[in-house]
Parts: sequence; C-alpha cells; structure tokens
Amino acid sequence: MEALIPVINKLQDVFNTVGADIIQLPQIVVVGTQSSGKSSVLESLVGKDILPRGHGIVTRRPLILQLVHIDPDDRRKTGEENASKRNGRLSRGIDGEEWGKFLHTKNKIYTDFEEIRQEIEAETERMSGNNKGISDEPIHLKIFSPHVVNLTLVDLPGITKVPVGDQPKDIEIQIKELILKYISNPNSIILAVTAANTDMATSEALKVAREVDLDGRRTLAVVTKLDLMDAGTDAMDVLMGRVIPVKLGIIGIVNRSQLDINQKKSVADSIRDEYAFLQKKYPSLANRNGTKYLARTLNRLLMHHIRDCLPELKTRINVLAAQYQSLLNSYGEPVDDKSATLLQLITKFAAEYCNTIEGTAKYIETTELCGGARICYIFHETFGRTLESVDPLGGLTTIDVLTAIRNATGPRPALFVPEISFELLVKRQVKRLEEPSLRCVELVHEEMQRIIQHCSNYSTQELLRFPKLHDAIVEVVTSLLRRRLPVTNEMVHNLVAIELAYINTKHPDFADACGLMNNNLDEQRRSRLRDLPPAVPRDKSLKSPGGQYFYPTEPPVLEGEATKAAASGSQSAPAGEQVDGGTGSWRGMLKRGEEGASGDRAPPQVLLPPSPQRGHAVNLLDVPVPVSRKLSAREQRDCEVIERLIKSYFLIVRKNIQDSVPKAVMHFLVNHVKDCLQSELVGQLYKTALLNDLLTESEDMAQRRNEAADMLKALQKASQVIAEIRETHMW
Repeated sequence: MEALIPVINKLQDVFNTVGADIIQLPQIVVVGTQSSGKSSVLESLVGKDILPRGHGIVTRRPLILQLVHIDPDDRRKTGEENASKRNGRLSRGIDGEEWGKFLHTKNKIYTDFEEIRQEIEAETERMSGNNKGISDEPIHLKIFSPHVVNLTLVDLPGITKVPVGDQPKDIEIQIKELILKYISNPNSIILAVTAANTDMATSEALKVAREVDLDGRRTLAVVTKLDLMDAGTDAMDVLMGRVIPVKLGIIGIVNRSQLDINQKKSVADSIRDEYAFLQKKYPSLANRNGTKYLARTLNRLLMHHIRDCLPELKTRINVLAAQYQSLLNSYGEPVDDKSATLLQLITKFAAEYCNTIEGTAKYIETTELCGGARICYIFHETFGRTLESVDPLGGLTTIDVLTAIRNATGPRPALFVPEISFELLVKRQVKRLEEPSLRCVELVHEEMQRIIQHCSNYSTQELLRFPKLHDAIVEVVTSLLRRRLPVTNEMVHNLVAIELAYINTKHPDFADACGLMNNNLDEQRRSRLRDLPPAVPRDKSLKSPGGQYFYPTEPPVLEGEATKAAASGSQSAPAGEQVDGGTGSWRGMLKRGEEGASGDRAPPQVLLPPSPQRGHAVNLLDVPVPVSRKLSAREQRDCEVIERLIKSYFLIVRKNIQDSVPKAVMHFLVNHVKDCLQSELVGQLYKTALLNDLLTESEDMAQRRNEAADMLKALQKASQVIAEIRETHMW
C-alpha cells in the first residue's frame, strides 16, 4: 500500500511533462482563512522552512507540493537519475540528503531550502505581480527527503473578506473560485485548517468544504494554534468532535510563533515542544494529535483514497488515450507521396460533395436540412408555396381590364370583346412568375455553396491540414457554380418567355374551363328571364316602362370569333331550337344576340342626351370624367369573362412553370456540377507545379500533431504505470 503514493507522483510527473491537467489525481488540498496557519502546517510536514512569510496574503498562487520519501543510502542514485545530461555524460550526484526541484526550472536541483523559498516568491511575482493579486497558475515543487512521508499537497491562498492595498475589489470571489476549482475534484482530500482561538462554528474552511463534500467523506479538520487559546479555556470539546463532528477526524497541532520564526527555531525543535505541550495540556489526546500524527494520518488517508480511485483513473486514462489517438489520426501522418495524396484528397472531396447531394454522405446533419434534402425543400416547399401565393389577378383591377378592352378596339365601338385584350393582360400576369423562378435558382446555388463548407468541416477533415489546398478546392467549385448560374438563369428565363410567346387557347385544360364558364353564363341568363313578371311578354322585355330601349343581356362575343359565329348562325336549324355555341372553345364564351330577342323585334335604340342650346359651343374634352362609376351590365360581363379567362390560363401556366423550373435547375446546375466536379478539380489542381504549394500544412498543424502525440505517449505511459501496480495485486 505504501507504494501507491509514489505511483500518483509518477502519474503527476507524466502529465506535468506535457503541461496538461486533464486527469484529476488524488491529492490533499489545504484550505483555510488567511493567517490561520496553513503554511505552518505544510512546513511542519516538510520539516523545513520553504514557504514565504509575511503580513497579509502571502500565498498568491496554488503550490502543488509533492513529498517523496527516500532512503539515505539511495540519495546519490536518486540524484543521478534526476541529474541533467551535459556534454554526453551524467553530472555528479547531489550533495546533501534533502533537495527540491521545480517544474518550471526543469532539472535544476535546489539543496538550499532558502533558495527554494526565494524561487517561490520570484515565481509568484512573475505571474501574479507585486500588488497582492492572485493567479490560478500552479507552482509545482517536489521535495526529496528521508524525513518525510509520501504525500501530494496543494497549498491555496487564504480566504479573505476585505481587499487590502492594491488587491482587486472581487478578491474574495477570485479566491473562493480558485479554492472550489481544486476541492471540487472528487479524488481530492480536503484539509480544512481552523485556528483554535476562533469559534469552530464560524470556520470558513469547513463551510466551503461542505459545499462540495456534503457527507464529509473527504474532509479532515486541523485545529492550529492550540497554545494561543484564552486562559481558562481548552479545545477538548472541539478535538473530541462534540462541537462540529468531522467524519475523517479533527487533529490539533501547535505552530511556531512569529518570534520562533524570527529566532530561526527549527521545525524539529518545534515538534518536540509541541509534543511536550500536548502531554501537559491534553494528556489523554496527545497520541492522536500533533504534527507527526497528522503526517501519518494524511499518508494513510491518501493511500486508501488512491486505492479507491485507481480503477476509475485507469478507465479515464484509457478513454482519453483512445480520444487522442483518434485526434492524432485526424491530423494525419507526414506526407510522403504528394502526388497520390493530392489525387486522393481531390477524389474524396468530389465523392463527398456528390454524396451530400444524393443523401448518402457519411456525416448526416441532424439539426437542419442539408444538401439534396434542402434542394428538394426549395423546389417543393419554398418555390411551390411562393408560386401558389401569386394571385392570378394580382395588381389587375376591373378598371384595368375595361381600359384594356377599350384600347384594343381603337376608334370603333366594340360589338365583341377584343381577343387582343385577353392576350395582353394574361401575358402581363404570366410575366410575374419569372421573379420567383429566378429566386429558386439563386437559393439552389446558395445551397450548393454551403455544401462546400459542409464537406470541409464534417466529411474531409484532412483538408484542414492543408489550408491552401482547401482554399483552391473552394475556389474551383465556386467558379464552376458561378459559370453555371447564368446558363441556368437563361434557361429559366426562356421557360417563361416560351409561355409568353404563344397563348395556346386550345389547351385541353383551358377549353374545359371555357366550357364550364359558358354553362355558368347560360344558367345566369335563364335565371334572369325566369325572374321577369309573367304578364310581360318575353319579346317585350327589352323595352323599359317608359318605352325606351336598353342593351340586350347577351354575353359578349370575342372579335376573333365573330365571323365563325355568323357562319354558324347562317346554317339551317330545326325550328324552335337554339344553335349551340359550343363548349370547350372560345365560341363557348359567346352568346349570340339573336338568342335573346324575337325575329319581329325592332332594333334597340339609345336615347341621346338633349342637344345643347343654339349658339353655345360645347368642348367635349372639357367634360369631367368621373374617376369611379358604376359599370353597365355589359361592361361587367366583359370584365368578368376576361378575368375568368386570365385566371384559368394563368393556373395552367403556373402549373407548367412549377414543374419545368426544378427540372431545368437540376439539369443545368445540379447534375452538371455533379458530373463535371471531379474532372474540373483534377484539371485545375492536379499539376506538378502546384504539389508543394497545395500540400503545405498550416503553421499550427505540426505543433498540434506533436502535442497530441506527446499527450498520447503520456497517457500510454500512465496506463502502463497503473498496469504494473495491478500486476503486483496492490488493489
């Protein structure tokens, strides 16, 4: 069991060589308020004056102190093992039976403990300054002596409440956070130091220890300055655990006074005086208190604690070793065959890029859509919903339709609805589909740009080794996408232009819509006739009660079908039957005027406004035209027919665009890039003149590879140390 503490010391040395603190090793953390005697406790365990002394806060950096017990006969051998190599040979052994070593001074040996104290002061001021500030960067010190027991202790700054001098205002918070950082380690033992001349119930050390060790299994209490208690009082109840019980126990010690320190009283003499004081003041507890008992207790507790922690440490070390091995593999080995390496990286990137589009990539995103899935979402969700949100009659008012009809007739009054007005208006509406179609191309282009970064970060981490190759690949792929963007936009523009080039009024879906519209108009006309009073003859329905005529209620006839309608009407038909205008064609929208009136009816007349008085000239252009007025029945029917035709034809074109644009984008952009990416990369980058430049590693890659290799070596060595202990059946 005694050999377990040197094992931890070896592990500490292993991880100190790589400057890492990734393993929480078992150690004893000394916690207490400022001037509670923490440093005196440590010096008593060491047996030497090694720590700085003074007023106020003295310990301003964590001090990790490793005590290594050695046999006096082996000191020369131990010294030679720790000596530095100079001029190809080992230097002589160490003079003296005790010495110390700092991690930051490498292999320098200190046999004068006064120099050790001065080095601690200098190193503290180097990192923390001389303004009483603190630092969390630890100082590593190892003491070799035949008079110490194997221990690993951590001395921390004392808890303080009020900043003094140039200390920062939050010095209390900084010190507490530093203490919690070390005592939160579940593998640590907390040594809570409290002065005997203070109330145990107000102990800050025990309070902060309970914050991380609720059941007290890792806390050992030390009561210092037993000789400074008020006259007539003693610490019997405190040492017996009657005031505040502590599971690991409470040990009392006597520190050297400041006068003893000034008079250079040795630690050995102080320990003899301490023993005499305990025998006189606490004879029944003398054998369970004192510095020597504290050292033996700490050694025993630490050994048992190490024994309990070693299995978990071994598991943790093995897990970290596997992680660093994987990290080292990701950094790759130094490049030997640059030509083969370049071709391999190019091929792998091209394959991963295509696999990301196809959805077969090795690394699949789980937080957002990526690659081909996002392109599919753009086609059927973003683009589809955008087209569906476009109103067929958006931006088109009834006045606009009526104005287009009038402008298409020229100077002549219209007998029929001009066909040109429908074409002009429907082209204007179809043109609105071009902008969302081009936006769809832009979104797909942006996603294919994002795939480049996705492949660089998740799929081909080897590219991170060669930043110039990575930049070159990004530039080549970006250039390829940039060249394909105008071609794809031109194709999408042509798709809309094709729809505008020829308005196919014979489209089957458009003919069906016309037929349905014709049936609706027929039903409306029959409904109006049924609503007339039965006493009024049907042939008189065109005359108003005042004897004036108004326009019949026949549907409008498109100009382009007038001749066909006349020819159809001239053909013979059975008596009493109407001539069918036909459904599913432009003729289905026509209703001939003779269907609404009898053959004997006189032609309708329109009452003209009264003539102006003689001698008064009237300028018609000066007559104000009302901005809004109620449309006549014929105007309403004309506009309604055109609007329905526009909506029907617009829906047909929108359906075509919604289907053809994704196909064009896939052919001219996505599939073309997939097919040409490999050859494009090889043609642009696989050149002998570019090999050395493209395969130049980043500046920090070699450093990170070396650090990972060193850490992996340290973890493997630590695993071997634990394995050796296991083979000797020490736990």
